[in-house]
Amino acid sequence: MQQVHVDKQELSQAALVDGETGPLADGAVRLAIESFSVTANNITYAVVGDGFGYWNFFPAPEGKGIVPMWGHARVIESNHPDFSEGERVYGYLPMGTHLDVVPGNVSKSGFVDTAAHRQPMSPIYNQYSRLAADPEHDPAREGERMIFGPLFKTGFLIEYFMRGENWFGAGQVIMTSASSKTAMGLAAVAKQRSPEVKRIGLTSAGNVDFVKGTGLYDEVVAYDAVGSLDVVPTVTVDFAGNAGLLASLHKHFADDLKYSCLVGATHVEERGAGMGGGDGLPGPTPTLFFAPDHAVALFKELGPEGAGKQLAESWHYFLDAVGDTITIERHQGIDAARTTYLDMLAGKLDPAVGIVVEP
Repeated sequence: MQQVHVDKQELSQAALVDGETGPLADGAVRLAIESFSVTANNITYAVVGDGFGYWNFFPAPEGKGIVPMWGHARVIESNHPDFSEGERVYGYLPMGTHLDVVPGNVSKSGFVDTAAHRQPMSPIYNQYSRLAADPEHDPAREGERMIFGPLFKTGFLIEYFMRGENWFGAGQVIMTSASSKTAMGLAAVAKQRSPEVKRIGLTSAGNVDFVKGTGLYDEVVAYDAVGSLDVVPTVTVDFAGNAGLLASLHKHFADDLKYSCLVGATHVEERGAGMGGGDGLPGPTPTLFFAPDHAVALFKELGPEGAGKQLAESWHYFLDAVGDTITIERHQGIDAARTTYLDMLAGKLDPAVGIVVEP
């Protein structure tokens, strides 16, 4: 077994570590990890790992952490009567080569990992899909599901939340890090379900053409042109975590800023205290959006069938919109996960490329 261990205090320090799988527990299933994507979402997991418990899903030695990934795995050993070798699943995986799970609430389409150390965290992350009976599974789009799926769902939940609040009376939404996959997910769902709200994407000068090319935004503006934005009732959704940028938005809109939503930290080196949610800014207090809580609320309000139907409709709309905007690169070996993570952390990766690692 191999894993990538990250220094919690210095996220740019990541090492490939060899280990032993050990005997498989009663009722457990051993998974060999086949593939996962490395995206800005994984960087956010690392940045807020202690505050939101992301380091707790896959235990590591003191001071170290294993960054969670979304991907596919195959059963290679089973002490559970409902699982046989060769079955494939999709869900939350460590940056590594293997994972033991203890399936509970087993159905044809999925199960929950009931391992004791995972129970304090959000149940959303403990659910796994069994691909043979998973309605979301498309063998031809496994790469897109890993790269876009979790990020799209966060974007979907943000739109659902904002629409439920009537967008706080705003007529436009400004999304930082507009080239990020979560921002594109929000932009697509807002275009589909809240077309009356103007969608403005903020991005680096070098990414303006890429972001415009997605067709998801009504307007695309470089970060240094924030002062050119119309001062009208506005909500911001900050995916970048750049404290200076967030402050400039608050100062520009002041009382016309109706809601300030913090989501991610793609600009890790500039996030500042509280992922950019500094004190003393004009306008509303920046509020962190924790997607798992909103997912629970969504399923409670609409029921599993209603929520699943809306998610599926918007997912297909999103894939139609962005399916051709990225090129999927597949990298072999677990060390490729380490190097891709470090490149993502340093902001070196092209947003037009989606990375899939096959350990």
